[in-house]
Amino acid sequence: MAKSEAAAVKDPATKGKLKMIILIVVGLLLAVGVSVGATWYFMHSAQSKPAPAAEAAPVGKQPAIFEPMAPAFVANYTVNGRQRYMQVSITLQGRNQADLEALRVHMPLIRNNLVMLFSGQSFDTLATPVGQEMLRQKATASVQEVAQKELGKVVIEQLLFTNFVLQ
Repeated sequence: MAKSEAAAVKDPATKGKLKMIILIVVGLLLAVGVSVGATWYFMHSAQSKPAPAAEAAPVGKQPAIFEPMAPAFVANYTVNGRQRYMQVSITLQGRNQADLEALRVHMPLIRNNLVMLFSGQSFDTLATPVGQEMLRQKATASVQEVAQKELGKVVIEQLLFTNFVLQ
């Protein structure tokens, strides 16, 4: 029996299979090691760098700046012989503080246009949410028109009703 085991070990085909198994095991261990090392490297390098979005604000859009218009606008209406009132507080939304400062010089003209716009509305129309939104859009267009005419560019993105009371 000892001769048959000794003969099996000395057989060249068995030695080749043993070398092949050892090479495959070493190759697999090496592949696993490289994979773990690469994963560790990329995970730690990603944690050490801040995200690109966190480094700077987006270049295209600046943060919104809100400029309230004080005092609130008041308009009166006569409906079926009864006196009705509307009070509207307005805030302008823009993106550039210097442009809003330049627009402030033209506030009397803007307020005049808005008072004329508000007093020309129908009370029944303003009692609906759709009518209020239409009025807000008309008011936004009115202010943008003044800004375009006086400053050469649209300064505000939108006009917001921060308080809207009908009585």
